[in-house]
Amino acid sequence: MPKIVDPEERRRAVAEAVFRVSARDGLEHASLRNVAEEAGLAIGSVRHYFSDHNDLMIFAMRELGRRVRLRIQAHADRLLASDPEGDRRAMAEQLLAEFLPLDDARREEAVLWLTFTTAARTRPELRPLADEMDDGVRAIVRRVLREARRVGGLPGAVDIPLQTLRLTALLDGLTLHAVLYPERVTPQSMRKVLRQHLAELARPTSPTP
Repeated sequence: MPKIVDPEERRRAVAEAVFRVSARDGLEHASLRNVAEEAGLAIGSVRHYFSDHNDLMIFAMRELGRRVRLRIQAHADRLLASDPEGDRRAMAEQLLAEFLPLDDARREEAVLWLTFTTAARTRPELRPLADEMDDGVRAIVRRVLREARRVGGLPGAVDIPLQTLRLTALLDGLTLHAVLYPERVTPQSMRKVLRQHLAELARPTSPTP
């Protein structure tokens, strides 16, 4: 009896092959033929699930975003369930740290995301997904800051839009430098920078004379 293949499961397996080829050789080498070979499939099988190379790249980028969102959401749910009245700054730090390449799995995600978002600059079919992911990160950062202000962890006059941009840029910058210079930008140093930034945000602002 022939084995029944779950189409969505097969598409995700092909996306994983895209990730491996891209991380190892660069996105420009993630052709249908190379991806099929990496996945252990005939190129005709890949074409069965994806109409063309652009369709494959769009699905892979969307799958990467889905994977990151699920991990972030699961972490947020665990934090809330564990101690809703705990140290809010520490909880915020733990949640925001999920965006940083602090271990091998998150570093792989960071490398892939930088690869795809860089490609989106010149590949218009990828740009909407890059914008969507960036919007998602900003939304989470904005929510963390608003919640911190609501419970008194931030001064009431803090400029949420400005600090959202500032904190998002900090996370992006740390991620980029950790990918490019892992010996210089270590998980410990990234945590220290994030912790200090949050501490500075929480300090009362001096009134303007």
